[in-house]
Amino acid sequence: MHILLIEDDVQAASYLVKGLNECGHVIDHALDGDDGLHMALTSEYDVMVIDRMLPHRDGLSVIRMLRADGNTTPILILSALGEVDDRVTGLHTGGDDYLVKPYAFSELLARLEALTRRPSAQPQELKLQLADLIIDIRKQSVMRADKLIHLQPREYRLLEFLMRHQDHVVTRTMLLEHVWDFYFDPQTNVIDVQISRLRSKIDKNFGLPLLHTVRGTGYKLSESA
Repeated sequence: MHILLIEDDVQAASYLVKGLNECGHVIDHALDGDDGLHMALTSEYDVMVIDRMLPHRDGLSVIRMLRADGNTTPILILSALGEVDDRVTGLHTGGDDYLVKPYAFSELLARLEALTRRPSAQPQELKLQLADLIIDIRKQSVMRADKLIHLQPREYRLLEFLMRHQDHVVTRTMLLEHVWDFYFDPQTNVIDVQISRLRSKIDKNFGLPLLHTVRGTGYKLSESA
């Protein structure tokens, strides 16, 4: 296997590289999230092992950007964060498996072999569309009625998540989990503020409103309220 390892702990990385090399695998190693993301985008790998807590760019951010780019390489997340919510967040972000530190090398190897035996994932959609609102996933660009809409990174993530769940109610908890990664208290008004800003950009000056508030529940992106 050709494996990309993104791990900032030099000692832990050396241990892994040595063990995987002894098993006949080829390892590329990055010490931080920025270098790891660059390597993942410019080379092909059979599987990636990504630590969650990294310098410059955290592991979940790396995974999120890879998946947004259409990269479907299997990913094993390594992390000292082992609570249920931590594991669920990692898998929802785009990880294929999650292994908590400390771990046994034999288990990590078995998990990597299992990931590479899985059938190749279907390529992710390159575009999402609702009415005349279109998201280009690869370019991370948004257009409505052939007009380019400029969004901030958080606004884009929010819109993409809503678009992937179009015609379904998305709760505040779901948004906190998938767009804010649990960093905010559920009672904060940060969601309301971002929804308001997003609505002003994708609905204002357009004939048909698409972003709807479902009172007491959450929000829905749909052609009908």
